[in-house]
Amino acid sequence: MKKENFLIKMTDISKRFGTVQALDKVNFTVGHKEVVGLVGDNGAGKSTLIKVLTGVYLPDQGEFYFEGKKESINSPKKARDMGIETVYQHLALIDLMSIARNFFLGREPVKKYAKVINFLDRKKINDVARQALKEIGITIRSIDEEVSVLSGGERQAIAIGRAIYFGAKLLVLDEPTAALSIKESQKVLDYVTGAKERGLSVIFITHNIYHVYSVADRFTILEHGKKVGDFNKDEVSAEDIIEVVRTGKRPV
Repeated sequence: MKKENFLIKMTDISKRFGTVQALDKVNFTVGHKEVVGLVGDNGAGKSTLIKVLTGVYLPDQGEFYFEGKKESINSPKKARDMGIETVYQHLALIDLMSIARNFFLGREPVKKYAKVINFLDRKKINDVARQALKEIGITIRSIDEEVSVLSGGERQAIAIGRAIYFGAKLLVLDEPTAALSIKESQKVLDYVTGAKERGLSVIFITHNIYHVYSVADRFTILEHGKKVGDFNKDEVSAEDIIEVVRTGKRPV
């Protein structure tokens, strides 16, 4: 593909922390409406690459293109403003707040009193959150429930639904099925497929190759900060990917 046909293109990305070369001239791309599985063992560089992508770290070297335009992402806010939303393994949800409040966390709509004082528009928060979650196929008992009562899969659903509603173009999922039951894992995988159908691109970071294999179009494999593989789904089996992660060598 040509550069302009990618949603994101990262070229020769390098990052060092002291004596540790966390990333060494890594090339990474995500197409439009593409699900990319980003896999590798612990210490492979997956988290560092994503933190460069989302503005947590500045790279020591390399270039970044978004929708064909060269960019410099120097903060998580800029990444979010561009449409890059990250759902971390340890979700940024507040247990003692309601589902609706968590849905709008940091983006709460307000209404003015006497043109001076801002008040939370609680009706809008509840109505929009309820409808938005319903539209993307997420069923909840009550929008007023505290997040603390939700299961792990339900928490993932809220975080993914929030990202979709607020106009994400690229959804980054960090171990979204970790510690979930088989049933809840399948629901999250269905949400990933649904996000793609809605036009989003997805980066799916995981250690569970079988989970990501069921939804991804392509797989990028890192080891010790280097890219050791980049395969379309029709080129490899799940077992092939596991073998590359295990040995660092391309399948024969």
